Amino acid sequence: MAALASTFFATTPKVSRLNSVPKLPLGRSLSHFNRATLITPIVVSALRDKFIRNNSASELDSSNGLKKLVDSLFVLCTSVALSATLFVADVDSASAFVVTTPRKLQSDELATVRLFQENTPSVVYITNLAARQDAFTLDVLEVPQGSGSGFVWDTQGHVVTNYHVIRGASDLKVTLADQSTYDAKVVGFDQDKDVAVLRIEAPKGKLRPIPIGVSADLLVGQKVYAIGNPFGLDHTLTTGVISGLRREISSAATGRPIQDVIQTDAAINPGNSGGPLIDSAGNLIGINTAIYSPSGASSGVGFSIPVDTVSGIVDQLVKFGKVTRPILGIKFAPDQSVEQLGVSGVLVLDAPPNGPAGKAGLQSTKRDAYGRLILGDIITSVNGKKVSNGSDLYRILDQCKVGDKVEVEVLRGDKLEKIPVVLEPKPDES
Repeated sequence: MAALASTFFATTPKVSRLNSVPKLPLGRSLSHFNRATLITPIVVSALRDKFIRNNSASELDSSNGLKKLVDSLFVLCTSVALSATLFVADVDSASAFVVTTPRKLQSDELATVRLFQENTPSVVYITNLAARQDAFTLDVLEVPQGSGSGFVWDTQGHVVTNYHVIRGASDLKVTLADQSTYDAKVVGFDQDKDVAVLRIEAPKGKLRPIPIGVSADLLVGQKVYAIGNPFGLDHTLTTGVISGLRREISSAATGRPIQDVIQTDAAINPGNSGGPLIDSAGNLIGINTAIYSPSGASSGVGFSIPVDTVSGIVDQLVKFGKVTRPILGIKFAPDQSVEQLGVSGVLVLDAPPNGPAGKAGLQSTKRDAYGRLILGDIITSVNGKKVSNGSDLYRILDQCKVGDKVEVEVLRGDKLEKIPVVLEPKPDES
């Protein structure tokens, strides 16, 4: 038997040493190479060291040869058993080396992620292009002069944004969430409330209208989310809470006050204008329109036009292309000038004769033959509601309709007079 073992191992097989086992990075999967490549050299090397370390082993006496053969068979069985275990066991990719912890999000984080994913397709990026003439070639070029945000209102392609985002544009481009860009046409705008409606010719399958909520029942402290394109970084999410309600800001275009504005500490920066302010249910509650900041960047005081105000304006713009709002038809002096006179009210500078106030007989400020200033009427109340400044007057008129007859109380000289005035629409809206 010793002779048989000697004959069986007479020829030394050519095998790889252990140092020839492929070297892999720690995190590389065992599945990237054949396990036999690793195991075969180990087994054969063990047998080789046992049987062929010295060919002179065949010259030992028969008693020692029998003992060595038994030991060799034991080593062989052990190696085969180990090899079978390694082949049968399914080692997942790098799981034997690296322990990974699955990413787990809290419930509020999951809600925020879901809200962003569901509402992002409704938010658009608006580019304001202006016509400029090249100084050398005299060619007329369209160059970007600003950008902002907006959101899809309905499946007919209507997009809502701020008026100041599109002001002065010769052309407008709207980019959807899938980066497809469309030319936009202006349906209408309301300068007094800083709202504008655009329309794009996009497939209905690409239009995801944003869910419309209600702003009348909002509470200070509830969570809100702003989605927009600050500084051109498209689809950015910022979070915060409602810091205040029933604020009042002035329209950047006309100076007319916007009432019931929502104040929030969600970061709103240039480029967020026109984007949606959303509650925790994913419903629209306002349009981000302005910030209070000496530096122009977010300071934690942002303002949004409430959706209840926006809905009425958008409906009129979509149906009629304009918003019919009543006016007195006057030009009045800055509030500071009236305060210097020591009186409270609105000083009428001009009341054109073809306007509502002029027809009713309100007097304008003028100069006499010697150049001395003769003050016009000072409006002190409308329909019994006190008027201390221009904001008070606008607030009262916002509650009226075209064709309403209002009673205007004015201070003329040293006397108070009451004059009935029939409100009319703006001349460019008639």
